[in-house]
Amino acid sequence: MRICSFLPSATEILFELGLGEYIVGVTHECDYPPEAKSKPRVVVSLIDPSRLTSREIERIVGENYRSGKSTYLVEKESLLKARPDIIFTQKLCDVCAVSGNEVKEAVDVLGYSPKIVSLEPSTLEEILDTILIVGEVTGRETRAREVVNKLRARIEAVRTMVGNEKDRPRVFCLEWLDPPYTAGHWIPEMVDIAGGICGFAKPGQPSFKVSWEEIYEFAPQVIVVMPCGFDIERTLEEIEILNSNEFWYRLPAVRKGHVYLVDANSYFSRSGPRVVDGLEIIARILHPEICDFEIPPDSVLNLRNYNHFQAFLG
Repeated sequence: MRICSFLPSATEILFELGLGEYIVGVTHECDYPPEAKSKPRVVVSLIDPSRLTSREIERIVGENYRSGKSTYLVEKESLLKARPDIIFTQKLCDVCAVSGNEVKEAVDVLGYSPKIVSLEPSTLEEILDTILIVGEVTGRETRAREVVNKLRARIEAVRTMVGNEKDRPRVFCLEWLDPPYTAGHWIPEMVDIAGGICGFAKPGQPSFKVSWEEIYEFAPQVIVVMPCGFDIERTLEEIEILNSNEFWYRLPAVRKGHVYLVDANSYFSRSGPRVVDGLEIIARILHPEICDFEIPPDSVLNLRNYNHFQAFLG
């Protein structure tokens, strides 16, 4: 069995199911677990996000999307060398992965038809279902059920902890900095389970652009900053986008010091097993007095602890 993963989340699932040795191709973004970095890359990005601002990334990706172009490229020579029997891909978000057309064009060069499995989760339950799908396709059904049962138990543990909590703060999850986007898909559901009221977005629906005026009217009591694909360090590089906004310091969450930066790339953006870590992170943020479980180190930063923010507050 030879497997190519065109998705970081699929790569994480494959390793979780003990299939690392069968992976013969991954994307440039497949960095977890660390062993994934040593796998041959068959998908690369046509832009370098580390050299662009949020505004520039949004503009380039938007232009490519409107013209029917992808931001990613399947390296056909690398795919030929990989000779996969199975390819895991998606259609959920062409902005975040290779589009369906590019996958078909790339596969045509192989001269045979590998099994193409498209994973399309938009909710927590559907993320769990994708793990079962991967297990079924690869003959690891038993292991997949074990993983899903453990993840589901953790989800229910959070739900039980905060189920009777009456203090449910208004929460705004910022998925992009410039322009601002509200987080969608599984994030609103995570906020609800963790004991918050999510602004704007509805469970299972895509993220979308919002105005700072709308955010101000919602008056969030907690803000979770989770730019898609960014870790905390990358987000801090552009934190002045928020600090310089005329509405920013008028928001209740900012005034009370309840703004949290999270490692979105690891625990929120990807539809893999670690979204359950993301759920626990949000629960700890919203209800630390009752949600006392361990969360990954360096996964969250309260913005009031950041030097520039402290300087502003005096």
